[in-house]
Amino acid sequence: MTASTFLFATGIENSYPTINGGRTRIDEMEKCGHYTLWKTDFDLLDEVGIHYLRYGPPIHTTWLGHGRYDWDFCDQTFGELYRRNVVPIVDLCHFGVPDWIGNFQNPEFPELFAGYAQAFAERFPWVQFYTPVNEMFVCAAFSAAYGWWNEQMQSDQAFVTALKHIVKANVLAMGVILDVRADAIFIQSESSEHFHPDCPGAIPLAEFYNARRFLPLDLNYSRRVDSDMFVYLMDNGMSRDEYEFFIRANLKRHCIMGNDYYVTNEHLVSANGHSSASDEVFGYAEITRQYHDRYRLPVMHTETNVKEGPSGDEAVKWLWKEWSNVLRVRNSGVPMIGFTWYSLTDQVDWDTALREENGTVNPLGLYDLDRNIRAVGRSYKQLIHDWCQVLPAQSVCLQLSITQPRDFDKPFAQRARKSMKWICERTPSEPLMAS
Repeated sequence: MTASTFLFATGIENSYPTINGGRTRIDEMEKCGHYTLWKTDFDLLDEVGIHYLRYGPPIHTTWLGHGRYDWDFCDQTFGELYRRNVVPIVDLCHFGVPDWIGNFQNPEFPELFAGYAQAFAERFPWVQFYTPVNEMFVCAAFSAAYGWWNEQMQSDQAFVTALKHIVKANVLAMGVILDVRADAIFIQSESSEHFHPDCPGAIPLAEFYNARRFLPLDLNYSRRVDSDMFVYLMDNGMSRDEYEFFIRANLKRHCIMGNDYYVTNEHLVSANGHSSASDEVFGYAEITRQYHDRYRLPVMHTETNVKEGPSGDEAVKWLWKEWSNVLRVRNSGVPMIGFTWYSLTDQVDWDTALREENGTVNPLGLYDLDRNIRAVGRSYKQLIHDWCQVLPAQSVCLQLSITQPRDFDKPFAQRARKSMKWICERTPSEPLMAS
């Protein structure tokens, strides 16, 4: 299999932020039954025809302390993915940290997390795809700007502190993973946002928010931020040395820009600072164009969903709309390498952004929580069947090959890793993927 294969994916929801001042852990894997039904969940992948899975270990039960890990569940689940030859896109940090870390205000988090990432990569060297930290913007905003999760703070300084720690953790993790596996590929799953002013007086604030949304990827991809954002960072706790760390890191060439789009990703901003969901205005294609114009990387649509709805076909219609947007982006010349319906099963309490424990089942999955396929699951299965043999012939070929899990030790895969290590040591830091 080569990297020209289009990546049709899903994910198993593994959010685990804390609320109530850190006293309550929201564990979506537990709420959705994955800890007991993980073998069944992997069976469902075969039923739909999915070979790529956004998946990660529960960090709060795996990472017990500095250099201390409980790999039991990972060994079982990743061992099974290896046996099935499913390609995981490994999500190492999804909206939370272990209790002993505290929260994202902890300045020791980035270096400690790099140690965890290295330990995982060494234990599972056949893993090639990673999302070290999921949705960095959402994680920082919900934890430190909106006051919803983890540290539950609400200030620009808290947001910048969380952001710089989260992005540094992501960058350091990429570096140590590359030390273990030189042909690792990093797919950032990042929320793609846009802010619309509702009146002329709201234009300055909307412009500020539209600049701030790029901060995680600017820092992650070593792109010098815009002047107003540089002032914002400096005014709210980022030092010049910290900023220069991001500019020097320069690991962009190992990355694919994964972006997430939901109907809630566009916002209406008022002059008084209040914002609310505007529903879909520009849509995925236009907002993805904005991000691609900025970073010039291959793109993967890494998350979307919508509720099944009272008519039972709302999710099917949304799947069709998002897929049409993916094709539009691709046909405009942007290298699109994959699409993801997130998640495999329904989720719980995302209608309150995990801020409340109500036990409300959100009908967002390809399957319900009894593992019965939903209409959107059947539609996604048909979509994969119809398009899997059409897209690869025209898709952009990346320079890196995708190695199937069971091919990791084969001579051609060993040669590829050795070659990539040689290239990275001797060439300028430009993207390895065509753009």
